[in-house]
Formats: sequence, C-alpha cells, structure tokens
Amino acid sequence: MNIRKSNNHFCLLARRTLFLVPVLSILCSGWVQAADVENGKKVFVRCQVCHELKKDVAKVGPSLHGVFGRKAGTLASFPRYTEAMKKADIVWSDETITAFLKAPRTYIPGTLMIFIGLQDDQAIKDLLAYLKSAGGEAE
Repeated sequence: MNIRKSNNHFCLLARRTLFLVPVLSILCSGWVQAADVENGKKVFVRCQVCHELKKDVAKVGPSLHGVFGRKAGTLASFPRYTEAMKKADIVWSDETITAFLKAPRTYIPGTLMIFIGLQDDQAIKDLLAYLKSAGGEAE
C-alpha cells in the first residue's frame, strides 16, 4: 500500500470518528442522566402508602429513615418483618434497593411487600436520590 492511499484511509477514518463521537455522546447522554431529587419525591408517593421517612414511624412497612447501610429485617421499631426478610442477608444500598424495587417478590421470596415493582431505571435513581436527601442515609 502506498503512502498516499494510506493517508486517505487515515483521513477517512478520522472524519468518521470525528462525526461519530458527537453523535454517540448525544445518543448516550440520556443513559447517564443525573438523579432528579424532585422527581424522586414524586416517585416516593407510591411508597408513602406503606412507608414513612420519619425515624421509627412505621406504617404497613418499616420506616425508610436511615435505610441505606441497614441490614434488611432489623429495624427494631418495626416488629412485623416476615421470616424471609429477617433471614435475608442483605444490606440496603443503591444496588440492593434497586434490585428489590424491580422485583420485590423475586429478590426476597416470601416478602409480603405487595408492590409489583418499578422498572424505570431513571425513576429508581431519582427515588434513591430523594431517599438520601430526605433522611434515608444511615446516621
């Protein structure tokens, strides 16, 4: 291959790359959106039926105050945990809460949580950000 032909291939590749980088960044920008705390507050309305963010205030489900970093089934102010939840070897984190919210009865078989699940990754990310901002972080 001669140098002229090699340079043409390089230039063509460079032009394609320079075109693709901005296009891909625009397409991918929706995948890596920052968490929206205000939207998370709206998502939490679904959770509020059974959960509270005030410390040691239980409803049908336990308080979510300080939930991050807490072992599942261990909040002393909530005496109605199922055996499945008590035996679950799970510490609540972004990853474990996300997995639980997507399919509660699959993630912890035997849980009584009747929530069918939340599949929208951005809504979950927003909800986690809201929980953290509203007292969900461990003390």
